[in-house]
Amino acid sequence: MADSVTGICQGLARGEFSSVEITQDYLARIQQHNPVLNCFISVTEELALEQARQADAIRSAGNAGPLNGVPIAHKDLFCTDGVRTSCGSRILDNFVAPYDATVIEHFKRDGAVMLGKTNMDEFAMGSSNENSFYGPVANPWNIQQVPGGSSGGSAAAVAAGLAPAATGTDTGGSIRQPAAFCGITGIKPTYGRVSRYGMIAYGSSLDQGGPFARSAEDCALLLQTMAGFDHRDSTCSEEAVPDFSARLAQGIEGVKIGLPAEFFAEGLDSHLAAVIDTAIAELRKLGADIKEISLPNTGLSIPTYYVIAMAECSSNLSRFDGVRFGYRCENPVDLEDLYKRSRGEGFGAEVKRRILIGTYALSAGYYDAYYLKAQQLRRMIKDDFQSAFEKVDLILGPTTPGVAFRIGAKTDDPVSMYLQDIYTISLNLAGLPGMSLPVGFVDGLPVGMQLIGNYFDEAGLLAVAHSYQQVTDWHLQTPDIPS
Repeated sequence: MADSVTGICQGLARGEFSSVEITQDYLARIQQHNPVLNCFISVTEELALEQARQADAIRSAGNAGPLNGVPIAHKDLFCTDGVRTSCGSRILDNFVAPYDATVIEHFKRDGAVMLGKTNMDEFAMGSSNENSFYGPVANPWNIQQVPGGSSGGSAAAVAAGLAPAATGTDTGGSIRQPAAFCGITGIKPTYGRVSRYGMIAYGSSLDQGGPFARSAEDCALLLQTMAGFDHRDSTCSEEAVPDFSARLAQGIEGVKIGLPAEFFAEGLDSHLAAVIDTAIAELRKLGADIKEISLPNTGLSIPTYYVIAMAECSSNLSRFDGVRFGYRCENPVDLEDLYKRSRGEGFGAEVKRRILIGTYALSAGYYDAYYLKAQQLRRMIKDDFQSAFEKVDLILGPTTPGVAFRIGAKTDDPVSMYLQDIYTISLNLAGLPGMSLPVGFVDGLPVGMQLIGNYFDEAGLLAVAHSYQQVTDWHLQTPDIPS
C-alpha cells in the first residue's frame, strides 16, 4: 500500500485500492504497533470504516474531494462530534465533544477518513509527550527515547506508518520539535492561517494548528484543507489561501536564506550542527543565496514565552472546574471542595505548575513586572524578525539543540526541558510560519532542520523544503519498530 498522502490520492484515483482497503491496512498497523508506541488515545475503527465506505461511494459517483478516502489521525485536542476529546488529561477523560472543530469540519468536507485521536502532553503542555494521563509515547526510531511534544502521538504515528498524516498544534514548537525527533515533516502556519475554533486552548495568542506528513508535498495538500477564514474564530485571518501544491515548483534558485548566529552558538550539539551544515551545502548547490544574520533577542524568548503562555493557560484552564463537564471528584462537601478536589485530582503535575506560575504572573503587584514586561519583550523579538526579513526571504537553523533524549531523562528538570524549544518558541511569539524537515541522523536518531518564513509565506517554506526533498531521501527513511 502507498504510505504518503500523495501516493494514496493517486492510488485511489487510479482504482489500485479502495479507501476501505487502505483504511483497514492502517488499522491493522495500529493494532500491531500501538501497544508498544502508545500513539493513539482513541482508535475510531467503526467510524473510520464507515467513512471509508462513504468515500468509496462518493468516488464511484464522481464527486471525490481533494482528500477523499485518505486516512488521517487527529491530535486529541480537536473537538470531534461524538468522539472522546481528552486533551491527554484525566479531567477530560470522559468528555465527548458535541461538535466538530473547524479543522475536523474541513477534513470531513474534503473526504478524509479519521483513524483516531492521538496521544499528547496534557493540554499541550510539554516537550516530550511524557505528561499525558495515558502514559508516554515512544519514539519509533528508538522506543527508549521521547518522540517530542506536545504533538508526539501524531508525529510518532506518521513516522511509524500508523497513519500517512496527522494533525498537530504548535504553541511553542509542538509540531516542529516532534517532527524533528521523529524524522518527518511538519509545518506550523502563520498565526491566524488555521482556525482555532474547537481546538482546546493552551495559549490563545500562540496556539496554531498544522499538519504532519512524510514530505512537504503532502503537507501542502493537508494545509490546503486546514487553512481558511472562519468567522467563529476572531483571530482567524481573512488572508487569501494560495494553491500550496501549485507553488511547490517555484524552486530555490535565488532565494535568500539567513542563518542566525544565535541559532548556531553554544548549546547546539556539534554532531547535529554538522548535519545541518551538510543540508545548507545542498541548498547552496540548488541555488540558494545563504547569508549570515542576527536575531539578537533570541535569548529572551524562553522567559518571555513561559510568562505569556503560563498566564494564558491559567486563564484558559479556569473553565475546567468539575461543574459543567469533565472529571468531578466524588462526594464534594461544598462548592469550594468540588473546585479544589476536581482540579487537584484531574490535572497533572506540569499543568498545575504552569497554572500556578501563570496566576502568579497575572496577580496584582506582579502583572507589570512580569506579564507586561514579557509583552514588551515579545515586540522586540518580533522586530528582530522583521529586520531580518528586510534582508532575506527565509531563515534557517536547527529545529532542536539535540536529538531525541531518553524517556525520563529530563522529567525532574523543568528548565532543561523548556530549553528544548529554544529555537522554536520565538516564531510563536512573533506569529510567524515555520516548518521542520528531516536532514539526517545522529546516533541513529533523526535530525530536523527548521525553515522560518515571513507572514503568510507558507508556500515559500514548502517550495524550498520540496526542492530539498527532491534531491535527498531523508524524508523517505522509516524505522524498524519492535513488535
